[in-house]
Amino acid sequence: MNNYQVECIGHVHSPLRERAAAPKQGFEGSPPATIVFAAAYSEALADLKVGDEIIILTWLDRAKRDVLRVHPRGDTGIPVTGVFSTRSPDRPNPIGLHRVKIEAILDPLQIQVCDLEALDRTPVIDVKPVLKRSADA
Repeated sequence: MNNYQVECIGHVHSPLRERAAAPKQGFEGSPPATIVFAAAYSEALADLKVGDEIIILTWLDRAKRDVLRVHPRGDTGIPVTGVFSTRSPDRPNPIGLHRVKIEAILDPLQIQVCDLEALDRTPVIDVKPVLKRSADA
């Protein structure tokens, strides 16, 4: 297997400090959060706008990397399932995928978002737009 290097482009600032306090999905009651980007990426942020839906990719730095099977959502009433069939943060490569909406541009390096369940200080590794489907595509 090959190893790859991923660069942190920013961090999450959130009142969520402990995993037990975080909702399983952002739309299940996450508080507003701020993403603070490194200055080197300011040009990459130039066209983001309030109201945009974006995908935030994070490195779930407090996740367990040796977990291959889990009870989905931590519910022992659900049969154990391979992590690749779940959204569990515990997995070989703990990459978080978060669909959020930009609520405010606080300054050129900070955006406030809703629906982000990531913990405070979680590293951000990428941002992508949510693509709209059209009949012409």
